[in-house]
Amino acid sequence: MKKELHFERAEYAARLTAVKEAMAKRGINILLLSEPPNQNYLTGYNAYSFYTPQMVIVALHHDEPIWIGRFMDRVSAVRTTYLSDDNIRAYEDEYVQSAAGLSAYDIMADVVKEIGGQRVKIGVEMGGYYYSARAHADLARALPLAEFVDSDLLVNWIRIVKSPAELSLMRQAGRIADAAIQRAVDTIEPGVRECDLAAAIYHQQVSGTPEFGGSYDCSQLMLGVGGRALEPHPAWTDEPLPASTTVYIEVHGNRLRYQVNLGRTISVGQPSPAYRELCDIAIEALNAGLESIRPGRTCSEVNAFFRQSLARHGLEKESRLGYSIGIGYPPAVGERTASLRKGDETVLEPGMCFHMMPGLWLDDVSVAITQSFAVTESGHEALCSTPRTLFVK
Repeated sequence: MKKELHFERAEYAARLTAVKEAMAKRGINILLLSEPPNQNYLTGYNAYSFYTPQMVIVALHHDEPIWIGRFMDRVSAVRTTYLSDDNIRAYEDEYVQSAAGLSAYDIMADVVKEIGGQRVKIGVEMGGYYYSARAHADLARALPLAEFVDSDLLVNWIRIVKSPAELSLMRQAGRIADAAIQRAVDTIEPGVRECDLAAAIYHQQVSGTPEFGGSYDCSQLMLGVGGRALEPHPAWTDEPLPASTTVYIEVHGNRLRYQVNLGRTISVGQPSPAYRELCDIAIEALNAGLESIRPGRTCSEVNAFFRQSLARHGLEKESRLGYSIGIGYPPAVGERTASLRKGDETVLEPGMCFHMMPGLWLDDVSVAITQSFAVTESGHEALCSTPRTLFVK
């Protein structure tokens, strides 16, 4: 079977070395990775199989990671990873949602014993979306002599700085997001059903551009019309668009699991002067935040530039301004590391990528015009080229 790898072997080797160095500093012998983005980052593994127990196991003294998952997904591991056959393991289907009480984590525990013994210090992703209380209880039962420590975000903090090859995929994802927003602008008009608008956007997100295709995103398309535009994470209905309203859309360009988010507000019919002024204020603050970006500044400092701009107009944003992005699987693209918010002293470095999301959801009106970007040696690079403006149809 032909391998489908999107990075050079040397890049995967460098990632593994960085992870092992971080493990060694914490005294961790074995790291159990349940989060799909981290599994992808270290091995290339990619399949929609994370709804069943699945792990990538990294051992300090084992050359390659070990993937272990459901037997039918082994073929995806062979195709999408660089791992040797010995390091691709699988458990039988009887362990999936077993009525007999069988646990796939017993099989994983056996692999841990094989490569590390029983008296080992094991790092697990306690805050991960895919590491359940049952998973931890079963592993602890099967490995009673092991010491378990929380290693949540160990890999995430390494992932936060993107390589040149990763940045290339982020740029492609940004172009897909641009195409999706353009499709939305072209499709919106009075009488179009919200669900048909959503379908057109999804078609573009998956179709991508003439040069490269897209993929499924990490969360639903955000689409709020009228009063539902006051919600930060709305879904569409099957109602037709009225002759005069606002439409908030956040699309997701996903290229080989690297995702870039892009939000825009579109006015159906001419907006009021007051609403145009609010949009201008939001864009001014967004640009102030973007212009402040440079290596050495902290996330908190960037947030302060944005908030100072808003404050000049008597406005305040309660939620964070943005979050780091990169490899994404459901349920979210955010890397759960750095946030553009007060008190986050993460220092910006070239190669970090963020979605700056200065949405204003006020009592009776909202506007969201966002920008994803990469930190460069001297400032920032916009990952999307869609104009930062209110679109009017």
